[in-house]
Amino acid sequence: MSQGARTRPEGSGQPLSEAYDTALLDLDGVVYAGGSAIAHAVDSLAAARAGGMHLAYVTNNALRTPDAVAGHLTELGIPTGAEDVITSAQAVARLISEQVPAGARVLVIGGDGLRVALRERGLEPVESADDDPAAVAQGYGGPDLPWGRFAEASYAIRRGVPWFASNTDLTIPSGRGIAPGNGAAVEVVRIATGAEPQVAGKPLPPMHRETVIRTGAERPLVVGDRLDTDIEGAFRGEVDSLLVLTGVTDGAQLLAAPPQHRPTYLDADLRGLLTGQPEVAQDGAGFRCGGWTAKAGADRLELAGEGEALDGLRALCAAAWTAAGDGSCALESGKALARLGL
Repeated sequence: MSQGARTRPEGSGQPLSEAYDTALLDLDGVVYAGGSAIAHAVDSLAAARAGGMHLAYVTNNALRTPDAVAGHLTELGIPTGAEDVITSAQAVARLISEQVPAGARVLVIGGDGLRVALRERGLEPVESADDDPAAVAQGYGGPDLPWGRFAEASYAIRRGVPWFASNTDLTIPSGRGIAPGNGAAVEVVRIATGAEPQVAGKPLPPMHRETVIRTGAERPLVVGDRLDTDIEGAFRGEVDSLLVLTGVTDGAQLLAAPPQHRPTYLDADLRGLLTGQPEVAQDGAGFRCGGWTAKAGADRLELAGEGEALDGLRALCAAAWTAAGDGSCALESGKALARLGL
């Protein structure tokens, strides 16, 4: 197969839960949305865990503490300990602790998850720019975070206080749809100050380092719904990834993905952990998966055949990514995706 068609065109002959020792699972859009479990998540994770796979939950959402996240997952029917949860709050707290004195004050723009993580690293959370902070830490504070918190951050940053952000996800899934995420709030402060924060969360190295430190994974599989955080984070960490289509990524975005956003595997939901993954084979000028063959035409992606929609999407990914090489595929894909109901 041509270079770049798929991260692993041969698929996996083993169930992914057997091929990898640890699943590094994103939460929002993968395990739950709006506080409710996503379809098939509870049973799939139980089966993977029963088969010996270690489950770790890696989230860019800095709002809640690991204890709170673990409690919520347990209530959903997914038994979890706080030690199995890694948050961007923990990653940014470690990053800050490496650059300021022990016991330093940190202005918190966010929720309890950020405060607890800072205290864990021996830092003192404060609420005002007038409290002489050594750093500003900004993380997702929920939909009710007062506007005045952004002003406090701006006052401190304009005085020269270094600024750190847990993550820059522009959106976050909710039970009612897609809502503004911490990245949107970071943009507010950026506009007000002209400054740039140091960022810890996925896809950047501090989050990957935090995850490795806390899980000890040897053969990890990143499982996520976002190309620009979960999948790029796996790419940067040089580990394999599974994209599930239960969150923010749709077929058109996937086909246009540049190399760092191309997952190793693709499945509808977390049931994909329990199965092997099909081969995508070169077939003349096209690529075949299951009953589908896809190829890149002069101005659009073409799809022929029939069968499982996901196999058609896998074949389209191979055609699109091969045509794009190191760039993003700009070929029209609407008709091909419509054939798959995507």
